[in-house]
Amino acid sequence: MMLNPVWLNTFKTLIENRHFTRTAEILHMTQPGVSQHIQKLEEACGYDLIRRQKKSFDVTLQGELLYNYILATQQQESAFFETLGANDKTSGKCALSCSGSLATLLYSGFIELQTKYENLVIHLEAAPNNRILEQISNGQTDLGIVTQKPDPLLFSSEIIGREELVLVFPSSKSLNLDNLAAEIMQLGLIRHPDIDHYLRLYLAHCEETVLTYLDVRKIKTKGYVNQIHQILLPVSQGLGFTVLPRSTVNNFELAKQLKILDIDSVVAETLYLIKKRNRHMPARFEMIKAHIKKALN
Repeated sequence: MMLNPVWLNTFKTLIENRHFTRTAEILHMTQPGVSQHIQKLEEACGYDLIRRQKKSFDVTLQGELLYNYILATQQQESAFFETLGANDKTSGKCALSCSGSLATLLYSGFIELQTKYENLVIHLEAAPNNRILEQISNGQTDLGIVTQKPDPLLFSSEIIGREELVLVFPSSKSLNLDNLAAEIMQLGLIRHPDIDHYLRLYLAHCEETVLTYLDVRKIKTKGYVNQIHQILLPVSQGLGFTVLPRSTVNNFELAKQLKILDIDSVVAETLYLIKKRNRHMPARFEMIKAHIKKALN
């Protein structure tokens, strides 16, 4: 028995949106039409797929199994079409996940590639390391760029570059190296999703003795921003300091209102380009890899 693909799509959309009316709007259907599709699918499967509760519903065990089956089928179909076009160097979908700062650095170049090759589709997502590994594992993304070498039993990886981290503060402020720790404590920190990792890494490797033993827990927070393009705005207005990749600072539109702490050493993270272990990548990914390497260098 073959399940009706239209019903399956309705079910998948309903599960992902958790609302009959919203599902009907997305699929350009009526709400009774959505209910009818679900009912027919339940009859075909021989099980209740959802448990209705007034205006909401819970997904049954059989419903969860069916949803996972739909996802797996879609991934298999995507892999099949990818195989058909494996040798086409300039068309097809390329999904890449990396940090927000790298996404900003890479995106304009990807747009140029898509403008040149109209059948090339690039899906770029900003995500933290753990999320990128998860996406690679479950097939949601093809390539990822992370800052820690992943498990070689699960992933293939290669060093693709390094990303320099800098401590950046308002140009209106002057930081004296002799009294740097106290002045940083006074200035306060503009936080963002990667700040704890960036700050600890910077302090551990900057080779400035006055900063090495700085207790990050005692630095007062002056603000928090989770959008990469906006993190430096409060810094430029004199509200605090932060630590970010140099490329993010250089590309900021108000860069003249910022200063980078001048130190003798370079603090940088190694960048690993990763994919799922033993996965054969279509030819177009060589072009994507070449663009990434060029942008990073």
